[in-house]
Amino acid sequence: MFMQNAMIGVALISIVAAVIGTYIVTRRMVFISGGITHACFGGLGLGYYLGVSPMLMASVFAVGGALGAERLSRDGVRRDSAIAVIWALGMALGILFIFLTPGYVPELNTFLFGNVLTVSRADLWAFSVLTVVLLGFYALYHRLIVAVSFDSDFSLTRNLPVKWVNLIMTVLTGVSIVMTIRLIGIMLLMSLVSLPQLTAEKFTRRYLPMMLLSGVISLVGGMGGLWGAYAIDVPASAAIVLLLVGFYVIASLLRRLRRG
Repeated sequence: MFMQNAMIGVALISIVAAVIGTYIVTRRMVFISGGITHACFGGLGLGYYLGVSPMLMASVFAVGGALGAERLSRDGVRRDSAIAVIWALGMALGILFIFLTPGYVPELNTFLFGNVLTVSRADLWAFSVLTVVLLGFYALYHRLIVAVSFDSDFSLTRNLPVKWVNLIMTVLTGVSIVMTIRLIGIMLLMSLVSLPQLTAEKFTRRYLPMMLLSGVISLVGGMGGLWGAYAIDVPASAAIVLLLVGFYVIASLLRRLRRG
């Protein structure tokens, strides 16, 4: 049963990562995924300290951190600088609250490093709802998303609702990252929303083909890493990331050979 849940979880997260990751990579905002994941750490620490759901508090911190970074960038702060502030603040608060929490903090390693084999039926239902919401939003507003992703300044001149698209996609990115923490962990999550897209970018620069190809790469890497980890008894999250890195290296070599 645990392997079945893990496989379904990998399939659902591959879809989520394809949609969110393509938006992040196209907008050259890969760094924001790292900022949000580390902001989550502050929420996890506060949740343990207050005795409430760590995942709920992580969600609040993730969405708040993503919106905070967007707000700072609109106020003239460089985007990478704004994300660095959120990153540092989240980590500092997480360390502080975990230190103040009496006794041993349970499941901390799971949130830091991930364990796909612990995905439950409740997690799968949550992943399913998130996947449906993401795909529904993309299906309704894909032209706007593509326009904003490739050239937000030009989109503004065409009176497109750039602010609202950025706001909604930022919130969905934050929620998606929190939902994925249990699968691959804070420390390795950034790879899942960047490596498949960067690999797909070696073959196409068009938005929809890149998203579809990155979804396939995520799925193959996830399933391959999961079964490989099970066969040789190593952490699944590390195996998945290493396989995705391998795909990126192979794609880079193939592109270089094709050019040469």
